[in-house]
Amino acid sequence: MGQDKADKGQGMEIRKVSDGGKYANNGDFVLEKTIFNNIFEKDIRRVFIYKKAERIAKAIHLILPAFVESVSLKNRIDAVAMGLVDAALAPPASARVALSRELLALSSVLSVAHGCGILSSMNTELISREARLLLQEVAGYEEPRLLLEEAPTLADIAKQANKKEAALPAVVASSAKRPVRAPGVKDTDRTNGPIKDRRDAILSVIKNKTTASIKDISTLVRGVSEKTIQRELAALVSLGVLRKQGERRWSTYSLA
Repeated sequence: MGQDKADKGQGMEIRKVSDGGKYANNGDFVLEKTIFNNIFEKDIRRVFIYKKAERIAKAIHLILPAFVESVSLKNRIDAVAMGLVDAALAPPASARVALSRELLALSSVLSVAHGCGILSSMNTELISREARLLLQEVAGYEEPRLLLEEAPTLADIAKQANKKEAALPAVVASSAKRPVRAPGVKDTDRTNGPIKDRRDAILSVIKNKTTASIKDISTLVRGVSEKTIQRELAALVSLGVLRKQGERRWSTYSLA
């Protein structure tokens, strides 16, 4: 009876854990707005790390029947599975240490289980490979250094403009649509607010990296879409502040 259960655990093959794209699926529950903002602080790489830890935990529970003859190992690897999920939810500073500790414990349990003939080589290698990939992701994680509020959409701008026009006489509202530029004042002199903040953030990233692509900038300037970053880069190039090299997705930018 016990041997039959052990054979069942040995013969069972878990499916390959795929990433389904570089980052989490947009329909995923963890990307619900409140959770994404409050728990992951709008950091999509933290979501990716969490989902990878969750997938490894699922894979571990699929192989638990193989541990029927070793209660101690079964309890240990079960605790590691839950520990991975808990560690991935921790703040970035403590998550790195906690995840590394749990992955080290997982590696040890897998090694013992395989050495004792509890786990097949295929299942051991599959989970070990996913654990290594997660460890690499954790080691390479850099907490975004810049945080900006989300850029206003065209709809938001239109609503604000409509409110202002409704509060002013028709003549004043009409003239407000065509702001008079003071002699000698250029458009760039009047750049302020969110636009100035975004451009300062983009220039800061490029200054630190010497050259940077849109992808490089989008991982560090949070809360701003790649389309918006691309638009700001084009404006800075036209103003002579930045120099562009390459075309399309191979484009890189440096200070002029």
